[in-house]
Amino acid sequence: MFYLALTVGIGYWASRRVKTTGDFMLAGRSLPIMLSSAALFATWFGSETVFGASAEFLEGGLYSVIEDPFGAALCLVLFGLFFARKLYNMNLLTLGDFFKQRFGHRTELVASIFLAPPYVGYIAAQLVAMGLILNVVAGLELWQGVVFSSVVVTGYTFIGGMWAISVTDFVQSIIIVTGLIVLAVVLAGEAGGVTTVLNEVNPRNFKFFPSFNITEITAYIAAWSVLGLGSIPSQDVFQRVMSSGSVNIAVRSCFVAAVLYLTVAMLPLFISLCTKYLYGAQLGGDAQLALPNMVLMHTAMPIQILFFGSLLSAIMSTTSSAILAPASIFSENLVKPLMKGELTDKQLLNVTRASILFFSCVATVMACLRENIYELVSESSIFSLVSLFAPLTFGLYWSRTNSAGAMASMFTGLVTWAVFKWFYEISVPGLVPATIVSILTLIVVSLLSEKITAK
Repeated sequence: MFYLALTVGIGYWASRRVKTTGDFMLAGRSLPIMLSSAALFATWFGSETVFGASAEFLEGGLYSVIEDPFGAALCLVLFGLFFARKLYNMNLLTLGDFFKQRFGHRTELVASIFLAPPYVGYIAAQLVAMGLILNVVAGLELWQGVVFSSVVVTGYTFIGGMWAISVTDFVQSIIIVTGLIVLAVVLAGEAGGVTTVLNEVNPRNFKFFPSFNITEITAYIAAWSVLGLGSIPSQDVFQRVMSSGSVNIAVRSCFVAAVLYLTVAMLPLFISLCTKYLYGAQLGGDAQLALPNMVLMHTAMPIQILFFGSLLSAIMSTTSSAILAPASIFSENLVKPLMKGELTDKQLLNVTRASILFFSCVATVMACLRENIYELVSESSIFSLVSLFAPLTFGLYWSRTNSAGAMASMFTGLVTWAVFKWFYEISVPGLVPATIVSILTLIVVSLLSEKITAK
C-alpha cells in the first residue's frame, strides 16, 4: 500500500509541470533518452509478459510466446526504423491528427473511432493482472482488486498525464529489472544453477521456427504480426515516442527500449522454468497464478516484496499509458472537432481528464467480467492491425493513398476479420486474410477514386 501511495505522490509531483494539453498528452515533447526509453520499455511490460506469456511458455515453449515478447520488440524496432522520424517531424498531438493532416477531417473521425475502443480490452487485461496480485497477496476478491487498482492508476494518470506516466515509468523500470533479476538468481541458485534448469526442459520447448508447411508458416507470421505490426498504429506507442525531446531521441529510444524489453522479458520465462523445476508437483489451477503463488509460498519476505513490487510496477506502467491513449484520441480528435474550435486549451485539458475517467470505468467493468489476460491483449492488437496498419503505413509512404482508400481499408479489414473469427473458420488466423484485404482494398480504392476524380 505504501508503494501505491508513493506512486500517486510521484504523479502529483509531476502534475506541476502540466500547463497545457501538450504537456498532459506528450510531456511537452521534452523527455531525455533515459525517460523516453523507460517509457517505451514499459509499454507492454505488464500482465501479458509476466503472467500471460509465462503461463503460455510453460505449456508450449518459446513457440507459443512469439507474439510477446518477440513481436513486441519487433514493433519497437520497426517503429524506430520507419515511423518515428516521419511522425515526429509532423508535430502531432495524437495519431488521429495524422489522419486529419493526411486525409482530412472525415477520415480523422473514422480513424479515431477505430483507434480508441481497442484500449478498453487492453486496460482490462492489466486491471485483471493487478486484481490477481492483490488476490494472492492480500486475499481480496478479484473484482475488489480490480476496482482498487483502477482507482490508484486512474488517480495519478488523471492528475499528471504523460509527465506522471514518464516519471513513474522510469522509477518503476528500475524496480522491475531489480526485482526480476534478484528472483531469477535466487531461484536458479535453489535449483542448482541455470544449466540444471535448462537441461530439464524438453528440447521441443525451445522450438523457435515453424515446420515447413504453409499453414504453420502462416500462423507463425501471424503471431509475429499481432504486436509486431498491430501495435504500430497505436496511440500509446505513438504517445511515448512523440514525448521525446528531439527526433533523434525518439528514434534511438525505440531501439534502446526494444533491446531492454527483449532482454528483461526473458526473465519471467526463466523464472517460470525454475518454478516448474522446483515446485512442479504443486502447479495447478489457474496457470496465470502459478508464479505468484510459488513466490508467496517458497521465498523469504524480502524476495516477495521485490517480486510483487516489480509486478505492480510493470503493470501500473502499462495501464497508465493505456488509459491516457484513448482519452487523448477522444478529446482531441472527436470532441474538439465537434465543438468547432470553441474549446479553450484549458477546457480541452478538462475534457481529456474526464475521458480518462470514462475509459477507466468501462475497462474496469470489462475486467470484472473477463479474466484471460492473453486473450484480452491479443484481441486489442489484432483490431488495430486489420483496420489501421495499412492506412498509416501507406499514408506515410505512398503519395497516391487518399481518404476513400484509407476508410475503405479500415472497414473491409475489420469486417473480414470479424467474418473469419465468428462466422467462418479457416486453417489460418483470420488476421492474415483481413490484413491482406485491408491492404488490397486501400490500393484498389485509392487508384479507382483517383481516376474518377480526374474525370
